[in-house]
Amino acid sequence: MSVAFERWRLRRERTKEGGGADRVAKHRAAGKLTARERLEGFFDPGTFVETGAFVVHRVNTFGLDERRIPGDGVVTGWGEVDGRPVCAFAQDATVFGGALGEAHAEKIARTMELAQKAGVPIVGLDDSGGARIQEGVMSLGGYGDVFFRNVLLSGVVPQVSVILGPCAGGAVYSPAITDFVIMVQGQAQMFITGPDVIQAVTGEKVTMEELGGAATHGSVSGVSHFSVPSDAEALALVRRVLGYLPLNNLEEPPAGAPQEPPDTAAAELSRIVPEDSNDPYDVHEVLRRVLDPESFLEVHGAWAGNILVGLARLGGRPIGVVANQPKVLAGTLDIAASTKAARFVRFCDAFNLPLVTFVDVPGFLPGTGQEYGGIIRHGAKLLYAYAEATVPKLTLILRKAYGGAYDVMCSKHLGGDLNLAWPTAEIAVMGAEGAVNILFRREIEGAAPAEKEKLRTKLIGEYRAEFLNPYLAAERGYLDDVIDPAESRSRLLRGLALLGPKREDRPGRKHGNIPL
Repeated sequence: MSVAFERWRLRRERTKEGGGADRVAKHRAAGKLTARERLEGFFDPGTFVETGAFVVHRVNTFGLDERRIPGDGVVTGWGEVDGRPVCAFAQDATVFGGALGEAHAEKIARTMELAQKAGVPIVGLDDSGGARIQEGVMSLGGYGDVFFRNVLLSGVVPQVSVILGPCAGGAVYSPAITDFVIMVQGQAQMFITGPDVIQAVTGEKVTMEELGGAATHGSVSGVSHFSVPSDAEALALVRRVLGYLPLNNLEEPPAGAPQEPPDTAAAELSRIVPEDSNDPYDVHEVLRRVLDPESFLEVHGAWAGNILVGLARLGGRPIGVVANQPKVLAGTLDIAASTKAARFVRFCDAFNLPLVTFVDVPGFLPGTGQEYGGIIRHGAKLLYAYAEATVPKLTLILRKAYGGAYDVMCSKHLGGDLNLAWPTAEIAVMGAEGAVNILFRREIEGAAPAEKEKLRTKLIGEYRAEFLNPYLAAERGYLDDVIDPAESRSRLLRGLALLGPKREDRPGRKHGNIPL
């Protein structure tokens, strides 16, 4: 072998050593995969192509001139996931703790640019102590370059962030812009300022896990969409998510073979929703009998449980699902639920995923906490998202659809393409009790004391029979049909088949201005 080839071989081997044997061993002892192991586990075997392996930093201060490690703490490149191309980067915590410097950031930015040019998803495997302090403003500039590309790629190619270790300070803003954030329980943390700073400034005492762990961001803040127990499960989940998505915004999502629910599923639907409209039930039971079996991948499952969102398949075709959940807060819309659903609707619209909405909503959650917190503007986000969406929009009203929440949940008035209802649907400004108290207040007050409750009960029954049904809406064309629950899957499938090539012209504009 020539001198040149031997030199190349030695350098190539050095690129695979990371921060050295001792640091790698310590990393693995913590139960974590190395950056390269993560990429190898993520991509189809033998498909990963590395870029920038020989890149080193260009800083000579603080002793960094004696620590130039090939790759500079991040492994970048592309490969295949189920035979489809995907770009990715994995921060290497064994090199400078995964801290981001100028060269490190340039590698990530170039990989994102490559994803944009190729029109393929970008996946970031984050495990970093934050900005490389020794590089000062160059590190901050590097973060800015990454953030800018996150925004450029938003709605163009899918972006997924997997948090596999610390992600602190400015570093958290890149994942926050991406479409999905996955956190590993017990080892991933995200926060702007750490526990020590918080205690010094506010006096609050909090652990890193309480402040920014997977449980906190999965159920309290809503920053994380998924929480999983291990590196391997996180990587498998990314592969599953990508299986529902197109490579970019100009392609259709990948269709699969249709899977039919059990033969008994359709007949069971009519028994799931209780006759008493105030009784709770689990809308998951409806989804299981309408969607392709085992296809529903719930997003944000631990946050804002009064509404469900997720990816699924209907007749093998990927769709986005939004459903009120009557077993949590009676399915009312609140601030968190509105924000959760609005962002998911906009994601589906960006990547050509038809939206199927299951409605059972008694209205918006009342209370000073909601009003002071801005339920008006947050609720408007969901209204805006549905009205803005141009993908096929199919809506099925199961039971309640009261007040403004009826409009907001993809009604015909917001551009719903196919709006159906079960015979149990109640479409009205409010429930019977509240309506009677307002409409018949004088008659009830004027009745004899012994007759008041009897009269109220009679009026509520009459109001319920005459107005709490789907037929007034159907008569005015606000519903396309009132159907037998057993027909739900077949009618949605036929609607989806018709609306697949949907085209919709909108006024030309730079962009809209969604409520904050």
